[in-house]
Amino acid sequence: MTQLPLRAQLASALGRTAATLSRATGRGDGSVIGGRVSLVLEPDLLRQLAHDRKLALVSATNGKTTTTRLITSALQELGEVATNAFGANMPAGHVSALSSAKDAPYGVLEVDEKYLPEVIDATGAGVICLMNLSRDQMDRAGEIWLLAQKWRRALAGKNTHVIANADDPLVTWGASTAASVTWVSAGQPWKEDSWCCPQCGGPLDRKGMEYVPPGSAGTGANPGTTENDWACRECTFRRPTPSWVLDNDAVIDPRGRRWVLDLKLPGRANRANAAIALATAEVFGLPVDRALPRLREVTSVAGRYTTVERDGRHARLLLAKNPAGWLEAFDVLDSSLPVILSVNAQGPDGRDTSWLWDVDYRVLRGRPVFVAGERRLDLALRLDVAGVPFQLAGSFGQALAAQPPGKVDVIANYTAFQNIRSEFGRAV
Repeated sequence: MTQLPLRAQLASALGRTAATLSRATGRGDGSVIGGRVSLVLEPDLLRQLAHDRKLALVSATNGKTTTTRLITSALQELGEVATNAFGANMPAGHVSALSSAKDAPYGVLEVDEKYLPEVIDATGAGVICLMNLSRDQMDRAGEIWLLAQKWRRALAGKNTHVIANADDPLVTWGASTAASVTWVSAGQPWKEDSWCCPQCGGPLDRKGMEYVPPGSAGTGANPGTTENDWACRECTFRRPTPSWVLDNDAVIDPRGRRWVLDLKLPGRANRANAAIALATAEVFGLPVDRALPRLREVTSVAGRYTTVERDGRHARLLLAKNPAGWLEAFDVLDSSLPVILSVNAQGPDGRDTSWLWDVDYRVLRGRPVFVAGERRLDLALRLDVAGVPFQLAGSFGQALAAQPPGKVDVIANYTAFQNIRSEFGRAV
């Protein structure tokens, strides 16, 4: 690694000191405050820290943190990897991550969708992963079509390699100006934000298609899985042919070989994240047979899927920040268990909770449901309209104490999830 200029070295050192003090005083993990201190002293520090590193940026509405962790785990087969493991996904967090592993030749950074153009310019990252775009924190992030348009502009003319989910029309449109793209069929269960063509505004047709192995003779249909194909009725914009395909519990690589994932992380969404991670690892020169065993070692990500225990009650923690995230959480619920739901509406969550009405909660019928969080009355009204019986609780602690000894699932949005983690010592 090229040695940093003296000013940058000082900024980096003071930032690490601030982060250490933050952790020591229990004010946080230090990943944000350390970067903020460093950037005050050297505004160009992110560019300098990124120089001479092989970097991957990971951006999406859902799954950023998990996919970042999976890619990082895979690339550790090649050497030390700098990463923002706990989701500090804006420039201050990126500075902290790169500063804390200043000699790491590789970096994998989760990037907030809104900040991606800025971080691409600052880091010159050679690899960018784009997975999905759906409504989230509309009061902060704005219209997702505008985000996709910003991605297009940021990628145009850059010497970057993009790994993108071909099944999401907005992601496809956002990635299509890149110099080089590896298309992955990772699925798109939540389709409510992409029924119109981002190219011309016309309606999108979605057609189920059978999987066709690469190079096979046949109908000429795109390789893919049922329900993933799409095309605009009014222009030429359509789903590109993917070279990697998520096929139930396995990934099919560009050579047609099927790899059973066998992950410890549950659910379809994490299998999709793994497909993106394997495609990314190969861009770095790491074949599937070396990357996949490392993905199988990951058991939890920043508290997600962790089970915490209190007084004989074992609570599995699931994060759901938006309608697409709730759909993913429902996919991994144990139908035999009670479930605690907790929703806040603080700044990081988005103040507007109207998105709760886009979630179909009827899947929760027939099991004990407990509702907690600062906006529990908003959620209670939504459940009542959906015909889901529930019990209100004044806090998560009260909801957990109301359970019989044994297992319980917990679904919480961002700040509610972090509050629960803090209660249990921020288990990871």
